[in-house]
This record gives sequence, C-alpha cells and structure tokens, in this order.
Amino acid sequence: MFTRIDHLMICVPDLARGMEQYRRMGFNVQPGGAHPGKGTHNAIAFNDEDYLELLAVRDPAEYAAASSWGGGLPAFIAAGGGIRYAVLQSDDLAADVAAMRARGVDVSDAMDGSRRTPDGKELKWKAAVLGPKNLLPIFFIQHLTPLAERRKLAGAAGHPNGVRFLERTYIVVQDLEASVAAYSKVLGVSEPRMYKGTVIMSHMAVFQFGPAGLTIAHPYAPGPAADSLARRGPGPFQALFRTTSMGAAARWMEKHNMPPPARGVRDTGEHAMLVSPTEACGAYIGFVGPE
Repeated sequence: MFTRIDHLMICVPDLARGMEQYRRMGFNVQPGGAHPGKGTHNAIAFNDEDYLELLAVRDPAEYAAASSWGGGLPAFIAAGGGIRYAVLQSDDLAADVAAMRARGVDVSDAMDGSRRTPDGKELKWKAAVLGPKNLLPIFFIQHLTPLAERRKLAGAAGHPNGVRFLERTYIVVQDLEASVAAYSKVLGVSEPRMYKGTVIMSHMAVFQFGPAGLTIAHPYAPGPAADSLARRGPGPFQALFRTTSMGAAARWMEKHNMPPPARGVRDTGEHAMLVSPTEACGAYIGFVGPE
C-alpha cells in the first residue's frame, strides 16, 4: 500500500545554486549524488522521514541518450523549473502495481533505480511510473536501502528553519471534479470531500497519506494557484512544511537577505507564510507552525 509522500522532486537549472537558495531558506541541503546512466544528479534535505530533492541535469549528452521515463527535464527547467513530481512511498510496489492494473490504470513495472553518493555508496530502490493513459505528476517508490542508512549518508540533521515534515503538497488542475476522480482511481482510495482553501484561494480536495496531504486544487480567485495555472499550466506548484517556529524560519531568511515571506491565514485558522517561486527555484514553499 501507499504509506506516505516520500519526497518532492524540485528541478533546478544549476544544482549548486539551487542548494544555496534552499539553504538561504533554512533547509539543511546536502549533496545527494549522481544517477548512473541518467545524466542527472541531486541534493537532499531530509526531514523527520520525508525529504526534499533538488534535481538537475549533470551531463546533457548522457541525459539525452538515456532511455528514461523522465524525459522533458530540460524543457521543464527552461520553463521555470519547480516541483515536477510528488513521489509516494509503497511498502510493496509490485503488489501496488498489480492493484493499479486491476483498476485499469496504465502503470509501468516496478523498475530498479539507484544513485551513487559523493563518497561512492550506492542507494537502491524500485520505482513505477504512470503511462500515457493516466499521466499524472506523481510516481511511486519502494526503498531498498533502509531509512536510517539513507539519513546517515545524506548527513541528515535539523534544519535552521525548524522544518520537521511535509504537511501538504499542492497540484493545480483545470477541472477539479474530473481530476479528483482520476487521482482516486490511480491511488485506490475514496474521493475526499472538497472544500475552500483561503491561502492559495482555491477549491481543493486532500488525499491524506501519513502526515502529508496530496492536495488537488482549482483556483476561485487570484492567488498562488491561479498564478501557477496561468504561468505554467496544470501541475504541482507548492509545498507546505510544518515547522517548530515560523519566527525562527523568518529570522533565518532575513539574516540571509531573502525578502520577507508573504503571510496568510489557513482555513484552520493557523497562520502560514509563503516564499515565492522567484526565491524558491520555481516553486511556492510554505511554512506553518507556531511563531
């Protein structure tokens, strides 16, 4: 079964610059390593159990020659980059693939994947991706390398911004009802209720996996979702992280010469703040928690 949102893939034109920008936001970002034969490399910022991945093209020729499901990365980055995929963790990917196919979902086999860390260690996983008939900006992973080992190799430590875990990721769509039905079929869960979000100014529905929600949204007024839909079209556009102190996060960003994040009030009554795509490599990055 799908147990949680494992990580978000944020695509950037230059990995070193992307790392620096996310460090300015207070994330403890460390080099991740290279993907053999894929022409890409990444950096990792581990939270309690999920993580944030920054991904860039390392070798354009190798990337172009690779037989990869992840085609179109240079064009995505050239159009502004940002969150490309939300990645769901499975505890038995072969079984989940079989269950999706039984529901009529177009999905690949569970494929072997790996990356080599800067010190030469190999991390392994299996991944499955959706086919053209069910083309959604999500894919699925089952880690073969234990979490504790991955955290150790990533140099995982606390973030200066106090972030503990991903609370929500947001995907903007043209047709909310049709999209919710499509995600429900792929994920094998009931359609959640729809309600009105006040920070991103959208009607939305949340598929909950562990502590994090996969949120499908359609704007009803100007705001981040409407901006993203007009600027980039449908797709993932925002991540919201739970922090131990929004004040600490804001002070860190001020100290590192970032513009003050925008402030808003969620439908729950909680205050949240939001870093713009200009400052976050094409994504909206939100923070929620006590001051």
